[in-house]
Amino acid sequence: MTKASENLYITQPTISNSIKLLEEELNVALFDRSKRQIVLTDAGKVFYKICKDFLKMYENIPVELNNLLEIEEGHVRIGIPTIMNVNKFTKLISEFHQLYPNVTFHILEDGSKRIEDEILKDDLDIGITVLPTDNNLFNSFFFFSEELKVVVNKNHYIADQKSVDLSELSNESFILFNSDYYLNDRIKQCCRMSGFIPNIISESTQWTFIEQMILSDLGICILPSSITDLLNEDLKSVSISNLNIGWELAIIWKKEGYQNHITKKLLEFLQDRLLLNE
Repeated sequence: MTKASENLYITQPTISNSIKLLEEELNVALFDRSKRQIVLTDAGKVFYKICKDFLKMYENIPVELNNLLEIEEGHVRIGIPTIMNVNKFTKLISEFHQLYPNVTFHILEDGSKRIEDEILKDDLDIGITVLPTDNNLFNSFFFFSEELKVVVNKNHYIADQKSVDLSELSNESFILFNSDYYLNDRIKQCCRMSGFIPNIISESTQWTFIEQMILSDLGICILPSSITDLLNEDLKSVSISNLNIGWELAIIWKKEGYQNHITKKLLEFLQDRLLLNE
């Protein structure tokens, strides 16, 4: 309450009284005051979420009015996974920007799990994640799929092979992305299905760091083929013959909640372009 009064430049009793009047009007308790630190009740959480949506709509009124006058402008917050060759997506964004030059973008690069969380918190408008996703929380459409390959130092014994059975890698040291990334889950799942638990010596959030570790012959990694095409020439990628789990990416957005006009335009544009390219 003290912090709120400082931020709003009003006295603490005024805030407390306003909340009390609001609770009386709604006939619910918004805060649980029985603990040492007050927290939102279930009703308070619902009320908070609705108010965030109201504020978001209010902030977008000037943009929506401009769009009625065909002055297409706005700002879109997009989450892109680190484990992705962004060339295809940036080309699409470039095409969209040519159509709507007054639109700006904020890009967050992170793991798909974090991107999903940020969308649910309304800190991102759309994002790219790994399928399957939770259809109760997100709307989605397919973006693209690719093969997962094992990446090794050029001196590794499988470097010149066309393919390898995953079980042959049971004694290898694995370098993985950390648990914020669905790829971490997929690799562990694939290894278990092949009869072993991977020996993980390191986890990272950057594929460039993983690249350097493999170059130093510290271990191996499994990465999407679009990333392997960007790696150092002293690294080799090998297909995995019995990998029965695919790597499919989708564009997602929050199922419930307000989407501004320009975000809807972007989603329509992306879906149309992707359908044309199928």
